[in-house]
Amino acid sequence: MGVFDRFAEIIDWYPKDMSKEERHLVYKIDWLVLSFSCIAFFTKNLDVSALSNAYYAGMGVDLNLDDNKFQYANSMYYVGYAIFQIPSNIVLTRLPAEYYLPAFEVMWGLFTLGTAFVKSYEQLLVMRFFVGFTATACWVGNAHIVNSWYTRQELGKRNAIYGCVYPLGAMFAGYLQAAAYNNLDGAHGMAGWRWLFIICTIITIPCAAIGVFFCPNVPDRTRSRYLTEREKQLCVDRLLKDGFAKTKGIGASLFKRIFGNWRIYVFFVVGNLYWMTPYPSGLPYGLWLKSKPQYTVSMVNNLSTITYAATIVSTMVCGFYSDWRQNRWETMMYGGILILICNVILLVWNVPDGAKFFAFVGLGVANGPTNLIVPWLAEFMSHDLEARSASIAIVNVGWVVINCVVPIIAWPIPAAPRFFGGYIWSVVMSVIEIILLPLPMILERQELKKGINYAQRVLEESGIEVAGIEEKTKGVDGLSLSETGQVTTEKEVEVKTIAV
Repeated sequence: MGVFDRFAEIIDWYPKDMSKEERHLVYKIDWLVLSFSCIAFFTKNLDVSALSNAYYAGMGVDLNLDDNKFQYANSMYYVGYAIFQIPSNIVLTRLPAEYYLPAFEVMWGLFTLGTAFVKSYEQLLVMRFFVGFTATACWVGNAHIVNSWYTRQELGKRNAIYGCVYPLGAMFAGYLQAAAYNNLDGAHGMAGWRWLFIICTIITIPCAAIGVFFCPNVPDRTRSRYLTEREKQLCVDRLLKDGFAKTKGIGASLFKRIFGNWRIYVFFVVGNLYWMTPYPSGLPYGLWLKSKPQYTVSMVNNLSTITYAATIVSTMVCGFYSDWRQNRWETMMYGGILILICNVILLVWNVPDGAKFFAFVGLGVANGPTNLIVPWLAEFMSHDLEARSASIAIVNVGWVVINCVVPIIAWPIPAAPRFFGGYIWSVVMSVIEIILLPLPMILERQELKKGINYAQRVLEESGIEVAGIEEKTKGVDGLSLSETGQVTTEKEVEVKTIAV
């Protein structure tokens, strides 16, 4: 057994009962799926985070971004980002992802380059809109791809890898801006913050080529040259056995399949509450650092990355822990409690700076469990690939719209660094978030009591017959939460399946 195999066993990278053939297949899937998805997401967040770092480094002064203009520029990105998300993910289920996603990466790279040469606030708004519009396909598109290849025991860890890319991109942008400010400020008559966007573009556009060669699309439509025909079939079969359905097509029924199901409404609310309540770990934290006279521009850029580092560690721990526990909601509940504690500290505000650092970094830690929202949704929507793809986009649109509106209202720049209204909002939303977290399991429990079992339907529709069931009753009501955060009968059920 090689070093990699031993390490994989120690960290439980593969389920213990997985065959050697399937392990080799999943190893190939990891490289194919995660390589481009992570690189694309990294460059997107590098480009997006560049705006905040440029603002700290002098863009606000050069472009007269007084009052709330920076927040409006940031919101303009989210306006463009929101418009195309749902159509993009629906189109992605029909078009070759290996061409579709890289094409958009090239486009947002070019608009990032354009940001380096803006001369006015109005031009900045235009550039940010088109950066957002063209970057739409990246996160929701790659999230759909990542969550279409793995079983429930594998999703948490892989989404952790994918989720770590966001803080990595943001951290790297901070370091890049510090380097650009110190070494390139004034070079060729350009401010250091302008050089940051040029450097981001130089990194972004070549990365698109990786997608053309490696992005494998989804299992039942893959044309990857790196997978044999037997491996392609095994990719589909192992997902079917885990309750993940093949493509059903778009058609007139797609609207009903999405909005006729309680899942989209519950995850829209729960997911967006969870995504937004750690918000102070970003811009408010950076503006608090900027308000401290003892910190130079470079120190602000570097210190602002601490919360992202905390997110990276937390994301990996939470992803692996949730797969080990085979449970998403438990880890998210821990994160929700930490979010509430940290937001209460910041609402009080009149505490030592050390307590504020703890609260800001704690919210960075609490960002880790937020990466479990998408795999949790994917598991609940496993029975319908197209509806799952659209649902991921719809839930994310909610987050985008909130990012357009809430920062302007609750976190206006003139209120920095206190943000009293923003912290009231965060505390209230944190409480609601904790109360609503168990709701998906409660509702699915009610479905199973009524005999509605989507995983069973996938088996039946795919040509897999249930040959026999042996049940041993446990508990009072016969129901419990499954290890994936879904609900199954609280019975030992032995199901022998025979492929027809």
